[in-house]
Amino acid sequence: MNPVHPDDIVLSETEVGRDLLLLITGGVRHIGAASTAYMDGDLARVMTSAVPHHKEHTISEAIALKAAAALNRTVTVVMGIHYDDLSTEGILAVVNIVNDKVEQYLVQKAETNLKRSPSPCVIDTIEPLTYILEE
Repeated sequence: MNPVHPDDIVLSETEVGRDLLLLITGGVRHIGAASTAYMDGDLARVMTSAVPHHKEHTISEAIALKAAAALNRTVTVVMGIHYDDLSTEGILAVVNIVNDKVEQYLVQKAETNLKRSPSPCVIDTIEPLTYILEE
């Protein structure tokens, strides 16, 4: 049985001026990692801070890069997801749920941007994140 339910993992946004803060939490919510990605010309760069013994940075960094590139703005992803005794399958389920939520969020943002401006907004398809969080 999988203890992870998709509705338990939450992605929320806070606009900070032109920048964006994404908070992704689930299970026992906490701060495990924070990744800030920013545009340097046409290239997205990232800086990450991780709490020792936490593994969220293995996906927060890629999410921040993906969102910054797609939205052309600075994005900080703060992530903290914890479930006791999660199997490898459970970890993969968490990663897939997070990937789906991020993808849905970026599609919604692209649709919102299209409605607001006449210029097209394109999000390239990026391979789903498949990092395994090892303990």
